[in-house]
Amino acid sequence: MPRPEKPQSFNNLSVLPEKFISNLFREASVVAFRDGQVLFRAGDAGDGCYRLHRGLVKVMVTSKQGEERIVSLLGPGAIVGELSMIDGGPRSASVVAIADCSLSFVSRAKFQKFSDSDPELMGYVVKTLARRLREADDALAAATFLSVKGRLARALLNIAQYAGEAKGGRIELRLKIAQADLAAMAGVARENVSRTMSDWRKRNIVTRSTSSTHYCINDPVALARETEVVD
Repeated sequence: MPRPEKPQSFNNLSVLPEKFISNLFREASVVAFRDGQVLFRAGDAGDGCYRLHRGLVKVMVTSKQGEERIVSLLGPGAIVGELSMIDGGPRSASVVAIADCSLSFVSRAKFQKFSDSDPELMGYVVKTLARRLREADDALAAATFLSVKGRLARALLNIAQYAGEAKGGRIELRLKIAQADLAAMAGVARENVSRTMSDWRKRNIVTRSTSSTHYCINDPVALARETEVVD
């Protein structure tokens, strides 16, 4: 069974050496968000960043017409909202908890003081921005060239990295996922999600659980194969 695709992070200060992470978040305040609560919205002032200890959040952008696009999921260990720490600008995306979360929070003032005191950190910051750009390029390529089924399969495999539980060759996604969220994550119309899921259900590739609250990837190989089909 192939490993699900490596998830997009879009928040990569979490790849810093542990000594930087530990020092930055030493004595940080601990905060909690319930499922559905908003950490911050696009356009808000970048007053600090979070380190996610438990739970799952979605990073999303919204068009002027109100259409939402989920650009990434972030799980334990991720740093959330670091871009505003680097450039001082407002939040570039909204972040919403999709499970109960425990996080540590540090202010931008502390982040600036920490980075000023350790010049070595800026080298890692540059690498962070370069990696972020590469991931954005990968996401753009997928949105441009993959078929609707390919984009949806990519989204499900991405979710499996964070909320997947392997059982006898199948992957159960232990997360309540609405078709609207799948559409927003894959960048496709909701009716396309419904049609694709119906087709996959007939082919026993992806099905719903008996309670209809979770998806199950019954054939990960076939689902991964869908990501190879282009428009």
